[in-house]
Amino acid sequence: MQANFAHDFVYELVTLFVILDPVATVPLFLIATAGLARKDALKVAGYAVGVAFLVLFVAIAGGQSLLSALHIPMPAFQLAGSLVLLLFGLKMVLGKVTEEARSLPADYTLFDRAIYPLAIPGIAGAGAILTVVLLTDNKTRSLAEQAQTTGELVLCLIVFFGLYAGATQLFRFLGRSGVEIVSRVFGLVLSSIAVNGLITAIKLSFGLATLAPH
Repeated sequence: MQANFAHDFVYELVTLFVILDPVATVPLFLIATAGLARKDALKVAGYAVGVAFLVLFVAIAGGQSLLSALHIPMPAFQLAGSLVLLLFGLKMVLGKVTEEARSLPADYTLFDRAIYPLAIPGIAGAGAILTVVLLTDNKTRSLAEQAQTTGELVLCLIVFFGLYAGATQLFRFLGRSGVEIVSRVFGLVLSSIAVNGLITAIKLSFGLATLAPH
């Protein structure tokens, strides 16, 4: 039992880390905090990580029940989420996200900057929501196992904050043009992930694949 628990812990931790993909959100953080003092940038990071945790925790606690109540199958949720992620990725590739971030109103608070696009859909996107729902499936996971997954999520988000804390130094090195280039490259990566999600969702819809937490 202990060996299985350790295997599940490592497997789920790696899965969450890969799906959340903290490196891909660093450009979003740099865009959202451009021109801010380091102290304010760290506040934005804290807000973003906190909001993302709340969204994903709600998904863990009631996401599956909500989808069942609305009679929404997992493949349909993944398909819709992948479409949203694809549109967002294309916006990054085209530089639209950078333009939006730089044209934020003067009265935009640090909390406002943290919400979109950093917390949602940057960190707590459709893929992350779907993953935590699967990893905490009420039919196959005990309460203790669900608590374990929640703890793993917290560890991943701590890593997020650490990367963001160091990203302010990266901004000084890259400059605005460098951040924009990185943002477009990662936009292409996100678009690729979204397309893969679309293909998987379509296969699931036609019974050509199976959806399982592990």
